[in-house]
Amino acid sequence: MVDMRVWAPVACEVKLHSNNQVLAMEKNAGGWWHVDVPFMHHGVDYAYEVDSNGPFPDPRSFWQPNGIHGPSRWVDHSLFDWTDAGWQQPPLGSAVIYELHLGTFTPEGTCDAAILRLDHLVKLGITHVELMPVAQFSGSRGWGYDGVDLYAPHQAYGGPDGLKRLVDACHQRGLAVVLDVVYNHLGPAGNYLSQFGPYFTARYATPWGEAVNFDEPDSHEVRQFFVDNALMWLQEYHMDGLRIDAVHAILDTSAIHFLETLANAVKNLEAALGKHFVLIAESDLNDLRVVRSPAVGGYGIDAQWNEDFHHALHAVLTGENQGYYQDFGTLSQLARVLTNGLVYDGCYSVYRRRCHGRPATGLSGTQFVGCLQNHDQVGNRALGERTGRLLSLDLLKIGAALVLTSPFVPMLFQGEEWGASTPFLYFTDHQEPDLGEAVRRGRQKEFAAFGWEPEKIPDPQAEKTFLQSRPNWDELHQEPHNQILDWHQSLIKLRRRLPDLTDGRMEKICVFYDETQQWLIMTRGSVVVACNFSQVPQSVSCAGVKDKKTVLCSKKGLVAKEDTLLLPEGTVAILVG
Repeated sequence: MVDMRVWAPVACEVKLHSNNQVLAMEKNAGGWWHVDVPFMHHGVDYAYEVDSNGPFPDPRSFWQPNGIHGPSRWVDHSLFDWTDAGWQQPPLGSAVIYELHLGTFTPEGTCDAAILRLDHLVKLGITHVELMPVAQFSGSRGWGYDGVDLYAPHQAYGGPDGLKRLVDACHQRGLAVVLDVVYNHLGPAGNYLSQFGPYFTARYATPWGEAVNFDEPDSHEVRQFFVDNALMWLQEYHMDGLRIDAVHAILDTSAIHFLETLANAVKNLEAALGKHFVLIAESDLNDLRVVRSPAVGGYGIDAQWNEDFHHALHAVLTGENQGYYQDFGTLSQLARVLTNGLVYDGCYSVYRRRCHGRPATGLSGTQFVGCLQNHDQVGNRALGERTGRLLSLDLLKIGAALVLTSPFVPMLFQGEEWGASTPFLYFTDHQEPDLGEAVRRGRQKEFAAFGWEPEKIPDPQAEKTFLQSRPNWDELHQEPHNQILDWHQSLIKLRRRLPDLTDGRMEKICVFYDETQQWLIMTRGSVVVACNFSQVPQSVSCAGVKDKKTVLCSKKGLVAKEDTLLLPEGTVAILVG
């Protein structure tokens, strides 16, 4: 006997459709409807009729085998045979994260196919796999940020059991798994939550449509819906943590912000299970309350993506200055983010035309995730060019070195480790023609402002756009890709071997630079990272360098003499002593 429950506080009548039967449900306190179902077991389909509308999928559906409009399928999570008893993830401070998209990571685009590539990640030195969102979304292909069945792993990836097999296989190989979750909005197609209750509010607006109701009447159950979703991924799918998408679009004026509520619930689950979890936020506010302790007015999230680091490094390496990159482009800004954690910490932003951010005083570098590439920064370019297509081999190696020797938790995006030549484009598979056309036109309009010709922007709805976004694994054994792979492996090994490189204390970092000659030197304890961004050799003063040993250099010809480094053009060298 299963007690089937659904929250529909303003409904007058709710019925369960299942097994060729229609069962009337009874309303309890708090707006919850329930009915005892003797025939409900693993694999049985069902749906809910609300006030003669529907039937609709369960808002908490564990499985949508027939897509976002089909019935839900009941899942008994206890039936899966896990083999990861006693598993604990490594500390975030020692992590090297690898972000991947299940649909493009392999030609098959499934969890089971991804398992076959895990040994590559182990050899590379990865500790944490970060999965882009897997909640059921419209069609078979997409980024996942328009999911609507937030409790149901995408069927095209392998459904619930496929995802569990992948997580179990990761743990068997010593890899932790972090799942990207989207709690600031839902997708436009198949979003039936409003049929059940006040999940959304017109009080706020997001770039993606209706805002979630986190602080208005009946928001208690809405907040619990998302908290329970987070706990489900951690408990039933053995995830080691969550990356929370665009928390600046989680609009909540409650005394206890939703993020703090979520962090507290995860801490309680940690205590109950005796297992460590990690929460990572994406925020463009440069507001460090996200990662500060609740004891000092923060939300208690463990870390957040460092957009300033990415933008500062990208702009220096590429010279790009459009859009938000107009706020960046100097070595002084790169030095500032490496030593202070942020560039914009309350100072004026030309791009925003206002002051932006607040200081990161007292925070550890390990409370930031730093990268040269991620799905947003690649996929939101009109042609989806990876950094490997924008930079010379010399500059690509400098970029990788600064990511992997920075005080931040480093993250790589799938294929970055070998300089994949394939793009990562924005792609969708909306089954509603009007929605597909709206997405297509919106994409063209978005990039027209940057001077791109609309007809040259890949069609998000075209299958070709999706297929082009798959990395070419054959490149692993080709030049210069194998050279770039060796470089990343060497840097990760070095980071793991030298304690100074995992020390998050930014106050121990010193950075010297010359804007005109385009060189930068970062010292981290006994470690010196020397970069020559220019196309000519540079002679750089560096006290005590004669007593240090070069452990990694991207080019031959480096000379350390007395207190001077002679750096060949386009070179990065790491010295220890």
